Amino acid sequence: MPLNLDLNDHMPCIKSGFLYIVATPIGHMEDITIRALKVLNQVNLIAAEDTRETQKLLRYYQIQTPLMSCHDHNETFCAEKIMSHLQKGYAIALVSDAGTPMISDPGYRVVSMAIESKLPVVPIPGPSAAMAALSVSGLPTDSFIFQGFLPKKSGKREKILNQLAFESRTLIFFESPKRIGILIDHLIHILGDRKAMLGRELTKHYEECVSGHLTDIQKWRLQKNQVKGECTLLVAGYENNKQAVNIDLRSQISHYIKKHTDQPLSQSVKEMVVLFGKSRKTIYDIALHYHLNQ
Repeated sequence: MPLNLDLNDHMPCIKSGFLYIVATPIGHMEDITIRALKVLNQVNLIAAEDTRETQKLLRYYQIQTPLMSCHDHNETFCAEKIMSHLQKGYAIALVSDAGTPMISDPGYRVVSMAIESKLPVVPIPGPSAAMAALSVSGLPTDSFIFQGFLPKKSGKREKILNQLAFESRTLIFFESPKRIGILIDHLIHILGDRKAMLGRELTKHYEECVSGHLTDIQKWRLQKNQVKGECTLLVAGYENNKQAVNIDLRSQISHYIKKHTDQPLSQSVKEMVVLFGKSRKTIYDIALHYHLNQ
């Protein structure tokens, strides 16, 4: 075992019939608490998002606790099985592939069912990609919004981003390396070119954190050609500056188009140029983007 630590000491960490929500490393194997290791070693069963990933951690620390699979596609069945085990007195740990369970990971049904069944649920806190990225972002940390993964469909994604346009708190997003460029494009278009920080492969050997404005990060991404590893993107909240004009104009244009769906887009653009006092190109670019993503 990497640590000279007795995981079966005389002070047991677990209680019968308790469900433990255990945070595990997001990359570096040694980013785990001593308490988490003891819990994983002493419970009767570990419910894991991907047993293959969790087995790597258990093998590293020579923990031999049995595993069961609990992921998005079997969570209802898994939750019922866990409740049955808890009611029989089993102590069970719930883990995700990395980080804190239920933070953009499975586990919601399990915990909800345990609470409804009046079974004790205990948090074993630890690593979180969102908190790790926030701590090195240089963006305000006193108040923030964790948005996680946005919908893949552009219409749903744009709706959420429009709702966040005037949000003053720091925004935190998760995204896959294949889709991070699309997300940044949407953010620039809807929120403006704000300060941001992109973290990838956090706590791993090839960890990178890139700060600047969204356009700077997009240029870095294009120069890199291929981004690997899950991405955590933090974006500065809304400030009352020129961004407000652009965001408000987009809102006005989308509202106008909704009210005039019975007429050609070209006619609406012509009317909005007069109404809003902006150039035809500015109005047309925003209107066309909205029209194509309805």
